[in-house]
Amino acid sequence: MGLVLSFLIITVVSTIATPLLQIKGRAILVYITIILNSLITCIPAVEALSGYSSEVILPGAYPFGDIPLRIDPLAGWFIIIINLIFALGGFYGIFYLKNYSAQKHNIALHGIFFILLHASLLAITMLQNSVAFIIAWEIMTISAFITIIFDHNKPDTVKAGINFLIQSHISVLFLVLGFIWAASKTGSYDFKSITDYTVQNRGATSMVLFLCFAAGFAIKAGFVPFHTWLPHAHPVAPAHISGMMSGIIIKIGIFGLLRMITVISSDYLTIGYIILSLSVISGLYGVMLAIIQHNLKKLLAYHSIENIGIIGIGIGLGCIGLGKANNYLAVLGFAGALLHTLNHALFKSLLFYTAGNVYQSTHTMNIERLGGIIKSMPHTAMLFILAAMAICGLPPFNGFVSEFIIYAGLYSWLQDAHLAELIIIIFSVLGLVMIGGLAILCFTKASGMVFLGSPREELSHKPVEVSSSQLIPLYITGALIIAIGLFPQLFLKILASPVEALAGTPMIIATDILD
Repeated sequence: MGLVLSFLIITVVSTIATPLLQIKGRAILVYITIILNSLITCIPAVEALSGYSSEVILPGAYPFGDIPLRIDPLAGWFIIIINLIFALGGFYGIFYLKNYSAQKHNIALHGIFFILLHASLLAITMLQNSVAFIIAWEIMTISAFITIIFDHNKPDTVKAGINFLIQSHISVLFLVLGFIWAASKTGSYDFKSITDYTVQNRGATSMVLFLCFAAGFAIKAGFVPFHTWLPHAHPVAPAHISGMMSGIIIKIGIFGLLRMITVISSDYLTIGYIILSLSVISGLYGVMLAIIQHNLKKLLAYHSIENIGIIGIGIGLGCIGLGKANNYLAVLGFAGALLHTLNHALFKSLLFYTAGNVYQSTHTMNIERLGGIIKSMPHTAMLFILAAMAICGLPPFNGFVSEFIIYAGLYSWLQDAHLAELIIIIFSVLGLVMIGGLAILCFTKASGMVFLGSPREELSHKPVEVSSSQLIPLYITGALIIAIGLFPQLFLKILASPVEALAGTPMIIATDILD
């Protein structure tokens, strides 16, 4: 209870105090708030990942009941990812926004909603009362909207922000429908009551309820055909917000999908086939659209759809493993999905931050106007290429490890597959292979056109490297990308509890394949 009160007090006091300070003081206060809230929530998160889940019951009011805060291994894993990306991205954002110091009111508002965005994302992972969950989800949506439209003097920015807001509320509509349905049948807003209800009604009822929630979370995650907000919002947001949108905000949709898998008892085999099909389509669609983009940040946005597809393939395999009582498949699927969630948060945020460096130095994101930037921005170029190799799944970087685990899951499924399943496996493997191959093609083109060769157009001023301070979080992110690629067993051990919670079996077999 003490940690909860500290979290609330720090968040409220900081949001009130932020607009009262000068620009430098605001930046320091916002970042200190992010770090303090991260430390407070990481304590129970680490305990949960060690196998010691925690629960706090906040007193509620009629008719919504008490509000349980539960930090289990799944919540713990996402809390760690959220805090890590916000700590790195927040530090980068301090220096990125220095170029906008004249927009004092914009920066004050941005700082307030940056704090609220972080706090609401953390709250979503912990809250298991549906009314409180929806309130936190709405705060997250509004906060993300305000941070996206930071540069609101541009019509395209406002248009993309409104598009995001509208589609986010369609997502909320599906979630509210699901929660109201469950509450009307159980008389409770606690997630545990949803589990009890679906255990007793494991037919079409539980399936339709799951699909209702899945549609809501799929919109936030950016699965095809629910992805249309994503390619518009990413390019117009500030670089640090783009990194967090791709690294964290779309992942909260993945968290919601995984949470419903643990909460709703249903036909996991059918659910797995649905998720797997949508994911392969999302991965291929995202990478194919990325190849034809001329705006660097829009190219990266479509690669977010691609990687959501890869994560979804892992989730689909995990659900199929549950439905077939194939523990090996379930463990490998969920382990690959959860690890790729972290991996994508790292390399995609690094790609957006380096793209932000290029934009600040050249004032354009049109890759056909760029070229030869590696000569004047060697650190940015090296970090971009490192992240590009990671997102393409090349060893010895982190993307290779999680994709390898997902491949291992697909191959393990072959052992007991009948003809229809064999066809699905073949198309899934081919889809994953094509995703990887097209990603290499896309980033070879992007890296070559932006950083190599000679400038294609004469820019108004010569590009220069960003400050060393702005590069610090980028190098830390790059070091983590390499560390996961070189020492995957260490990170898979951390994943043992979340995977066991999803798959219902210890994760020993997943770590064995990497020894």
